[in-house]
Amino acid sequence: MPPRAPRPSSPVPTGTALHEAIARSFSVHEPPRALSPLRALGRRQLSGVEVMAQSIATTAPAASMIGLPLAMLGTSVLGGVLAIVASVAVMALIALCVSQFTRRLAAAGGLYTFVTKGAGRRRAMTVGVAMTVKYCGSAALTLYQGGQEVIRLLGALGVDARGPAGSAAVHCLVTVVILLVVVRGVRRAMLAILVVELCSLALIVGLLLSGDSGARLPQPGPPASSHATLLLVLSAMFALAGFESAAFLGPEAKRPLVTVTRTVLWTPVICGALFLLAAWAVSSGRAGMLLNAYTGGADGAVDPGLGTALHIGVMCSWLASAMASFNAASHLFYTMAVERILPSPFRRVHATHRTPYGALAAVALLVCAVCLALNAVRHSAAAPPVALRLTVQGTLVIAYVLVTLACLRFLARIGELTPLVKVAATLASGAGTALLGSLLFVTATGHDKVVLAALGAVAVSGVVVVAVLRRLRPDALERVGVFDSAESDDVLPGSASYGRNARGLDSLVRRP
Repeated sequence: MPPRAPRPSSPVPTGTALHEAIARSFSVHEPPRALSPLRALGRRQLSGVEVMAQSIATTAPAASMIGLPLAMLGTSVLGGVLAIVASVAVMALIALCVSQFTRRLAAAGGLYTFVTKGAGRRRAMTVGVAMTVKYCGSAALTLYQGGQEVIRLLGALGVDARGPAGSAAVHCLVTVVILLVVVRGVRRAMLAILVVELCSLALIVGLLLSGDSGARLPQPGPPASSHATLLLVLSAMFALAGFESAAFLGPEAKRPLVTVTRTVLWTPVICGALFLLAAWAVSSGRAGMLLNAYTGGADGAVDPGLGTALHIGVMCSWLASAMASFNAASHLFYTMAVERILPSPFRRVHATHRTPYGALAAVALLVCAVCLALNAVRHSAAAPPVALRLTVQGTLVIAYVLVTLACLRFLARIGELTPLVKVAATLASGAGTALLGSLLFVTATGHDKVVLAALGAVAVSGVVVVAVLRRLRPDALERVGVFDSAESDDVLPGSASYGRNARGLDSLVRRP
């Protein structure tokens, strides 16, 4: 029987989209290349681990696993545990809403850009102001706390820097070091600090699990407020805040729609599980060894070396959080500068390291000024003023409520709103509104009206900023919402058409 002749390979069927795109790639003349407006930051270079390091560092889990148990000492055991459980649940719902944006677009503006796409410019400007207050305020608070740990460590080495001049010098030096590290690229530094963070977490978890249930807990100080449970809920949410900071690195991630979304979803779950472990340890009495070692507690039976190791871990955790907040705030400023909302120096990018050094320098100056102000009003080793912390926490809640509402409108407009996301956004926005209302009531009935005035200013900031821009820079309003759009190299030649976007640049558009 003669051998069968081989079957000829079938060509690509004519009339298909692939055939037409291949034909056009040889026959059409492409116009000037379409480029992403955020390409100066360096697209597609960060791995998933590096993106996760940004979010984990922002939340400062090692420091929070000590701070939250200490805050629980001023509340009832059951009330403290329920407050942390509720905070973790609400933050998980907010993360689900944020992930609906991150799986669809990569934007260096983070929540600010997301709200633009779902709720319009005014609410986006409110979120931009809120995120500025949140990340710069968080950077100042964590830098202050980290500086205090550095001063404590210097004291153990025989260098006294507790005076006003010495403390100010330490905070300025730490700010300069963080600025230099971030300008040169935060990737290696963040990974190194993440390793230290993991080692600190391993030590803390080991102490919590091996702690004696009969160990005496440190005596709580006098309560700063009669609303201790509300303050604990705000502290727990603030400790988990920063999971969304991975979104600021979207244009720089290798697979942004995948890695950023996974990070946004998993960071509050991982950190929330650690905080629930800490709450369980307090409720069962197993946190005594950890808290006594950190506070230099009562029994005198705790090894001083253990306390020193904890303070070093907490110091690294605070400074890593400050560094990550620098990174997030600078990306927000850079995005606003690209949109012409902020001056052009804010969009200057380092030619080698691809970092927005203009925005970073502005963030460093602002954070250092706030940190020095905190240092000036400090009369002892006490925590920073409560008003600043409540203001930062309140603005965070405002931003989260707006982004959950924007999620509903965004998905409804594109026809992709699912029942799960609708329930999650409704519950998260309702819980955030109730929490914000409680905070406003507490501050309005209290003696300190600074927080009430600050939150009111943030709430109306969007209307004011849009009105000013409409009068002075009307073209900037048309540029709001910049995200990492596709470039010519991202698609097959001839497979898309070109058009002009709101910024007057060539961009890829869908072919009819």
